[in-house]
Amino acid sequence: MSIVSRKHIGRASWGLAAAAQLLLPAAGAEKANAIPTLSGHWGRTNFNLEQPDSGPKFIANMLRKPDGTIDDDTARIGDHMSPLLTPEGSRILREHGELSRTGQAISDAHNQCWPEPPPFTLAIQVEVLLLQRKNEVMLIYVNGQNVRHVRLNARHPAHVTASWLGDSVGHYEGDTLVVDTVGIKASLWPVVDRYGTPHSDALHVVERYRLIDGKAAAAAMIAHRRTFTTASAIPRFDIYGAEFDTDMSKQGLQVEVTVEDPKMFTTPWKGLVTYRPVLGWPEIDRKSTRLNSSH
Repeated sequence: MSIVSRKHIGRASWGLAAAAQLLLPAAGAEKANAIPTLSGHWGRTNFNLEQPDSGPKFIANMLRKPDGTIDDDTARIGDHMSPLLTPEGSRILREHGELSRTGQAISDAHNQCWPEPPPFTLAIQVEVLLLQRKNEVMLIYVNGQNVRHVRLNARHPAHVTASWLGDSVGHYEGDTLVVDTVGIKASLWPVVDRYGTPHSDALHVVERYRLIDGKAAAAAMIAHRRTFTTASAIPRFDIYGAEFDTDMSKQGLQVEVTVEDPKMFTTPWKGLVTYRPVLGWPEIDRKSTRLNSSH
């Protein structure tokens, strides 16, 4: 497992300071000003994608504690009978659930120290440094130095060479950064979440990043947090020690994730990730990295 170093953080912070100067100027000042300023350190309180307000509900842990919150400590049992799953997807998820019932961890890219493609990396990572540059956007995740490069205003090759993180291209639509990823190679642990929901080499992911009202972002984070705990507020620090900025006049960042994989899912489905600004990153040691997707 790679560990985030102060040297790495320092370089990333320098990139953040320079990001405004590297934003694509396009054809003129008016068009350049239309590009949303998304660069920054962003954090959230809990793992997993957030369920959408409408549309299909994606797989979550069926086990609950007496208070109704998710019981990830006992086992991780996804609903293999979900209508979202194809017969093959259902079979694999059922096997993963049976494994988890024995007390063993469901292997995934994170607990096996492997590159983490979307949407899995959005489900497992709680902090991201987003850097907007002239020709690309970089997404640097805190745990494991997982780095994604998104080429701006580009197209996927006619014949994509499959890779662990896939081929990501992006463009701006008004106030939204749209990231389209294809060509994700199915690793030895091809899952999209911490419950072992599988994906195949046909996985196609679209992420839409936009700023939202600060109070709305906090409310979304609290609602998601309540699936894990009965706590009613955002804590001062996230699980790795980064401090949340409590100034609600500052906007949050929300990502809408659309997942499509006709080999494993009967229909495309969506999830959300909502972040608040965080005040830098903590140093992470090897002990801390055990707070991941394994038991």
